[in-house]
Amino acid sequence: MYALAQLNLLLNYLKSRKKVDNSEKFDFSNTNEIPFITIQLPVYNELYVMERLLKNIAKLEYPREKLEIQVLDDSTDESVEITAKLIKEIQSLGIDIQHTRRSNRQGFKAGALKEGLKTAKGEFIAIFDADFLPEPDWLYKTVPYFKDSKIGVVQTRWGHINRDYSTLTKIQAFALDAHFTLEQVGRNSQGHFINFNGTAGVWRKECIYDAGNWEGDTLTEDLDLSYRAQLKNWKFKYLEEVITPAELPVVISAARSQQFRWNKGGAENFQKMMKRVIKSKNVPFKTKIHSLLHLLNSSMFTCIFLVAVLSVPMLYIKNEYEHLKVYFYVMSFFVISSLIFFVCYWFMFKAIYGGGFVKFIKYIGSFFTFFSIAMGFSLHNTIAVLEGHLGKKSEFIRTPKFNINGLKGEWKSNKYIKKKPSFHVILEGILAIYFVFGMYSAFIVGDQGGDFGLFPFHFMLFIGFSYVFLKSIFSKA
Repeated sequence: MYALAQLNLLLNYLKSRKKVDNSEKFDFSNTNEIPFITIQLPVYNELYVMERLLKNIAKLEYPREKLEIQVLDDSTDESVEITAKLIKEIQSLGIDIQHTRRSNRQGFKAGALKEGLKTAKGEFIAIFDADFLPEPDWLYKTVPYFKDSKIGVVQTRWGHINRDYSTLTKIQAFALDAHFTLEQVGRNSQGHFINFNGTAGVWRKECIYDAGNWEGDTLTEDLDLSYRAQLKNWKFKYLEEVITPAELPVVISAARSQQFRWNKGGAENFQKMMKRVIKSKNVPFKTKIHSLLHLLNSSMFTCIFLVAVLSVPMLYIKNEYEHLKVYFYVMSFFVISSLIFFVCYWFMFKAIYGGGFVKFIKYIGSFFTFFSIAMGFSLHNTIAVLEGHLGKKSEFIRTPKFNINGLKGEWKSNKYIKKKPSFHVILEGILAIYFVFGMYSAFIVGDQGGDFGLFPFHFMLFIGFSYVFLKSIFSKA
């Protein structure tokens, strides 16, 4: 079902590329139409990127009398003093920038955004995480779309300043590119629900209040508010052509914490939003289906993990009980889901890198690397998803930033890196060995010299779990 939904999104994506955007826009040549904007920068212990962030934000082009910047700083380390000093320097340039501090981290990022909203002067609220670097004309490319009074959010596409830093950053970029092209465009072009991605977007302040304001009861407050807003009939505008560069995590412990938060938050939001979506009388049936599958996105890892673990005993059962073979032949039909993903992601890859035979060969390597390592994360992400569905609460763990641009940057001295791997990592090492046994089993089962149908699957699982295990143990990017 999920694969078929992705195929539908691909068709929507391809149709959308033929459409001409006739959206209403503010005329910024008329100064009376230029609205007041508040930029919110929620930060927490961002020692390594605060200077880069603030200097970049100060370069944004917009009338100064219609712009304010809120640095929502929940930090507890020495970055507070550095941030305060940088803010004073920017204030001396005549820019309205304020340093907002809280006595506690109640509600985490959602709590900080909500607190800042109380004093925000802007009609529209632009939000950037600490590792995002919008271009100077970013506000002029996004804010004009709010001329349509029904639009509550304008979201831009994420770029990746360190895409080619390592295998880890490449597979993260691959996954995010699929989301920001195929999924966001595919849903938005047909009026289905999409999500504000937590950063690199603008909210209409009225929309935030009408939807019930920020809530910190899930780990993905952005997805939560997005659904509450769209259930209130607010429209979202996604701009694929406006790219906001950002830094990808370069060490696996940072990627793990980010993956855990996103996947657990997705499951939490499914539990929170499922009944509201189903019962909503103003949401079309097809949008409901896409919404439920969207909210269950992270839950796919439970299916992947379950199928992976059961695949080895299934190999023996298939060859031990002759009368069951027909069922396995029927079940092999579902391999078509992997082929659907292969086709869908190719169109994403082609849109970014271009087509042609050489690019296609490169894509095959990228796809199988991504698929293998994604399966290697399946235990970690399954635990996150189960915690989300079962209602186990956990702290909002921020993703450490490294100030790495392209192929340059030192990260090993980063004080925020989690040094000690969790018990889950040991299980991932055991699973790598388990799938070696799965590959060995292909040679010994059956009477006809082996059964190699699952061999490629077990090989990819071995590669994926080995990669995640070794990177987690040795903590190298």
